[in-house]
Amino acid sequence: MIGSGFARIVSGAALMALAATMPSVPTWAQPKPAPQSVPQSPPLPPSPPEPDLAYGAFQRGRYLTAFREATKRASENNDPKAMTLLGELYADGLGVPNDDKKAVDWYKLAIERGDREAMFSLAMFRMAGRGGPADRGEAARLLGEAAKRGHVIAAYDLALLYLEGQVFPQDFAKAATLMRQAADAGSPQAQYALATLYKDGRGVKKDLSEAARLLGEAAKAGMTEAEVEYGIALFNGTGIRRNESAALPYLLKAAKKNNPIGQNRLALMYATGRGVKADPVEAGRWHLIAKAGGDLDPFLDDFMRKMKPADRAAAEDKAKPWIARMQAVGPTPFPNAPAPAKP
Repeated sequence: MIGSGFARIVSGAALMALAATMPSVPTWAQPKPAPQSVPQSPPLPPSPPEPDLAYGAFQRGRYLTAFREATKRASENNDPKAMTLLGELYADGLGVPNDDKKAVDWYKLAIERGDREAMFSLAMFRMAGRGGPADRGEAARLLGEAAKRGHVIAAYDLALLYLEGQVFPQDFAKAATLMRQAADAGSPQAQYALATLYKDGRGVKKDLSEAARLLGEAAKAGMTEAEVEYGIALFNGTGIRRNESAALPYLLKAAKKNNPIGQNRLALMYATGRGVKADPVEAGRWHLIAKAGGDLDPFLDDFMRKMKPADRAAAEDKAKPWIARMQAVGPTPFPNAPAPAKP
């Protein structure tokens, strides 16, 4: 409330009366006025970080320059990132001859200074037996250290080891925790794997809505398997509101990337007219392509037998160029065509 407490207002007359009763104070004893503030120049912006010449050269494919700059930074600045880059150059034989032992030595120096990328790279070496004997236990330990420092792929790979149950006892709960770390960091593979755990209730409480959400995130990132699974979830209303027409673009994307399941589901949509206008030619086309890819469907075989001859011929004509570009694994969809050559 205005006028209360320390903010009490005193009238002008009362102030005059109070001043008259106070003894006069010599000038020298009176407080000096505060010095006027002098305008100050604005602070200079912080200096931009020193460009990473070594990594920049590496990205442009100038590996000798990258090697020279990384060697300089490693020796002069004890830079762990430069040490890791030197390990990568030796590991892949870029600008220098391949030398797994030197790569391991550089990775170890970077690891001593806490570099998570070096931890992950050395874990891959230990898993594959490069630069020394294979040691899956040591690889797992290094993946764990890298994951603790926020390495997304390390967390995903470590989760796979817990699912596999060979290096560690199988532990779905730990796998789910690690998958969550990687999924939250934006890994589509981890989002897809965690969605599967939620669908099955392994390591986490079964939650079809969360499974659908994660599948959607992975599908939007372009992961083919997730596009198929999310499209099917939308079509059937599994964990998400049913929306058959919304399933179409996801299944179409997967089909165009040669996924036989996506092609089969797309053919079924065109055959039944669910979520898209019925189109027997497109149904036949995608069925023949899916069949060549190994996805068999008796319903669609029967659908094609009942098609008008002109529509069936049009479907075959549209499918043939696509199948010609494939490494077919299923039976030939064309009765009079020779069987695909064995690889």
